[in-house]
Amino acid sequence: MIQGFGKTIGNASVLLAIYFLLNIALRATLPHSLELDEAEQTFYSQYLLAGYGPQPPFYNWLQYAVVAVAGPSIWALSIPKNLLLFLCYVFYGLAAREVLKSPVLQAAAMLALITLPQVSYMAQQDLTHTVALLCATSLFLFAFFRTLERPNVLSYLVLGIATGIGVISKYNFALMPFIAIAAAIPDREWRRRIFDWRILPASIVALTITLPHLLWLYGNMELASAGTLSKMVDGGEGNGVFQAAEGLLSLVITIVAFAVLPLVIFAAAFRRDFLRSLSAGDRWTRLMERMIIISLVAIVVVILVTGATHIRERWLDPFLLVLPLYFFRKLEVAGGDLSLGIRRFLGSVPVLMALVMVVLAVRVAGAEYIGSYTKLNVPFADFAKAMTNKQRPALIVASDRYVGGNLRLQFRDVPVMISGFPGSGIPADAAAERPLLVVWRGRTPKDAPMPADLSNWLKNSGIEPDEIGTLALPYHFGKDGDTFALGYAWLERK
Repeated sequence: MIQGFGKTIGNASVLLAIYFLLNIALRATLPHSLELDEAEQTFYSQYLLAGYGPQPPFYNWLQYAVVAVAGPSIWALSIPKNLLLFLCYVFYGLAAREVLKSPVLQAAAMLALITLPQVSYMAQQDLTHTVALLCATSLFLFAFFRTLERPNVLSYLVLGIATGIGVISKYNFALMPFIAIAAAIPDREWRRRIFDWRILPASIVALTITLPHLLWLYGNMELASAGTLSKMVDGGEGNGVFQAAEGLLSLVITIVAFAVLPLVIFAAAFRRDFLRSLSAGDRWTRLMERMIIISLVAIVVVILVTGATHIRERWLDPFLLVLPLYFFRKLEVAGGDLSLGIRRFLGSVPVLMALVMVVLAVRVAGAEYIGSYTKLNVPFADFAKAMTNKQRPALIVASDRYVGGNLRLQFRDVPVMISGFPGSGIPADAAAERPLLVVWRGRTPKDAPMPADLSNWLKNSGIEPDEIGTLALPYHFGKDGDTFALGYAWLERK
């Protein structure tokens, strides 16, 4: 049956739509506690801002719009994410249609994104901004390949839209237009596309989309870059040579981790045809090779300049997303009968889909036997009920975005603040609201003293809690005796 779904892009789209609907249903059946990114989106969805911190705002804007219409819920979180992932596959299929001649290979290339763990598993587990990046990258590849092959005003405008959305999805996408230009310039015909007058309206569209955030970024560069740089540099001390070597080794390991699964699956499915295709090529494969090489060289430069020692797989997403399409183009150029290999490859797709969903479920429902707990295992609904069994808060102050987002989901009509966001203190009118509930994470499974920074922040805002308590509740699907602690304090109405 799966071979039938893989005959055309349209049929493959039906299969993917069913798959993502099942993912939405799965998320709705799991505990309604939130992963870190989900909690951040739920908290930030209270505000429409030009910038929110170290991540660009596109996904925040999207989530804000959804929550403004539907309110905060698991559905409001999972539907936009899965819609973007579905569009990522669709745009990738359209990009494949520009590069590949065979409709079967086009559909197979579209489904091949499931072989990339960053797209298939990690995006479902707990990613938001990266999901927007993946969608924007697929749209960019489609528009870029379409512009090279069949240019018109619309293809240039779509290229500008994809560029604008990509830049305000994740900052590393900003390299993509330059990488694409550098990769296309060596080809005489394609070089004319780069210097075509229609690139100007495309650039205007991209600038218009990014301008509100760029203006914010101009005055908040340190805030926007500090988080990413701290993740890239472990400590930042030591000999520069060894630090560079550590960063380069991390890059190599990350590339292998990113590419090993699709390599294994393609090799297992196409066998000798895949080995034979490694020496095949044409202008399209050379273009994609240049894109990959230039992007990796750019990352090496970043490592050497910034002293980065830790490169994460998802930072390579916009640069290596083209990999499955590259493999299929080489297979098509190499020629031969690929029908058996296609059947094997398409047969692996439902297996990977099922495996992703099983792992997503088991990591939560099987936490007792795995020996580690996810954030979905934390019983936030039970915490909310226990803390507010006598009264309901008019305002919640949380220690961080994780706690704040989860409480926002539990108290949908109650405003939630965290220390330092959106301002340096609690506004006077908000501080006057009673009763006010302050909540923070515990240091140990049974102990939750109020953090000093939160205590000082409250004092600076002129607030003295009247009642302080600690709750330690058992995890969802946890072992007997395993608990998670939250501390809380009430400021009662006088």
